[in-house]
Parts: sequence; structure tokens; C-alpha cells
Amino acid sequence: MAATKMHADEVATDAGLVRRLIATQFPRWASLPITPVPSAGTDNALYRLGDDMVVRMPRIGWATGQIEKERRWLPHLAPHLPLAIPTPLAVGEPAEGFPWAWSVYRWLDGDNATLDRLADPDQAARDLARFVHALQGVDTTGAPQTKPGTFGRGVPLADRDAGTREAIAACDGLIDTSAAMAAWEAALAAPVWQGPPVWLHGDLQSGNLLARQGRLSAVIDFGALTVGDPACDLMVAWNLFTAGPRAVFRETMAVDDATWARGRGWALSPALVALPYYRETNPGLAAIARHAIAEVLAESEGR
Repeated sequence: MAATKMHADEVATDAGLVRRLIATQFPRWASLPITPVPSAGTDNALYRLGDDMVVRMPRIGWATGQIEKERRWLPHLAPHLPLAIPTPLAVGEPAEGFPWAWSVYRWLDGDNATLDRLADPDQAARDLARFVHALQGVDTTGAPQTKPGTFGRGVPLADRDAGTREAIAACDGLIDTSAAMAAWEAALAAPVWQGPPVWLHGDLQSGNLLARQGRLSAVIDFGALTVGDPACDLMVAWNLFTAGPRAVFRETMAVDDATWARGRGWALSPALVALPYYRETNPGLAAIARHAIAEVLAESEGR
């Protein structure tokens, strides 16, 4: 098996299945070794194909729309961005009992960009802010709009209110839920975004960032790619960084107070949803959620 199931209706995959799919649909790669890749990703199981490629197998139905979106838009975005992003190579068809399309990408070397792997977190904060600035500056004509399957990213925070309040209740006993509710309501009170929608990665966190030799090198997994409120991609300021690098990130981004306040809400809401859902099945993602919540609450309380 590729990994422990994270969703009740998840479809299991393994290297044998991937090998059969490659052999019948892409025989030119049939002789290459296939190795499962450990990952905290919740939507796709990963298998390294030879030295230079990776196969992504959707785990769950909601992830299936990501393939065509990434195939269409990643080549369009890549030339404008200062960090590497995935290169789609091929799309496979449902077969061998696997119900969905699947994809092959160019392999990007690196480790997940956790703080302990970043030689200079302040430099990483500047590098990531420049990436977000560049992404937001790309023309959005024809861009995919936020809808089911894009994780609800970039929408007004009020659209996430009911789900976030349910998540806070589900976190009872895990965090200070009163403080979390106060922080969430403060984010909701920030003025809404009135400008045009901008490109959003939608899920910026250490599991979707790569580092090489201590320096941020790539941004991966654009399954939540959409356009909307730029505050959404500020979530990484809390789910990755601590106070010092976060201040550097904010200074480099040069965002206004309202956008920063909404960004705090964007860090909090997905973390609150993820913590109770993944705390048993995905400890890595649960740890990212705990970090984000702790950093938001500390900042909200002036600590």
C-alpha cells in the first residue's frame, strides 16, 4: 500500500498498479523503477518514476479535477515565477481498476521546506514573498474560478464562517477554542477585498515547498490553484514561519493591515479544519496545523 488511508472513501494504490498503468499506457517508461514517495499530501499518492519523473495518483474523487487544471495553467505560469514549479509531462487514463485519470510530472529535487531545513528563514521569507508577488502579477484572463474542487480558496472569509465554527467545536480539547473563536471573529471583521482577483496557489505550507542546500527552491502541488483575494496566500506567514521571518515576509509583501488581518484568518481556518480531521492519519499535516494555530493565537494576543 502507498500509505495509510486518510479518507473513508479513499482509493488505494500501490507500485504494482502504477507499474501496470505505465506499461500499458506509456511503454517507453516501462523499464524504469517505480518507488513510493513518502508524502503528507492528502489528495495524491506519489510514485517516483526513474530518476526524473513522478507519478501522481489521486486518492479521492475531489482531487481528480486538478490534473487538467495543472496541465493547462502550470506551463502558462512557470515563465513568470522566480521559483521552480512542476512541469506536467503526461496524463494517464483510468484502467486496471483505477477509476480516474492520473498524471506524470518532471521530478523536482529537494526536501520539504520546514524551518529546520532553511539555513536563513528571513531569506526564505523574502524569496517566498517575491514568488507570491510574481504569481499575483500574472494576467488572470481565463483563469479557473473558485468553486467546489478548488478548496474554497480566495473567497470572502465569511463564506468559510460556518465550516470554521464547526471546526473550532471539533477542536475542543485540542486547542484553546475560545481564543481561536476570538481570532477568527477578528479576521472576519477585517474589510473585504475590493480589488480584482489575483492568482493564488491556495495551499502554501511547508509540505508544498521544497528546499535545496538550505534555500527555498520550488513550490509544488497547485491543486488549489485559483484566483481570488490575495490574502489567501499569506497563510504561509503563520503555518511555516515564526514571528521574526513573518515580519520579514510582511515587509516584503507590503500588504495593508486589512489584507494582513484576512491572511491571519486564512492561516487559521484551514488549520482548524485539518487538525481534527488529520491528527490520527496524517501527523505531518496535523503538526503544520498546530503550528499555524499557535502562531495566529500568539500574534492575536500580542505575544
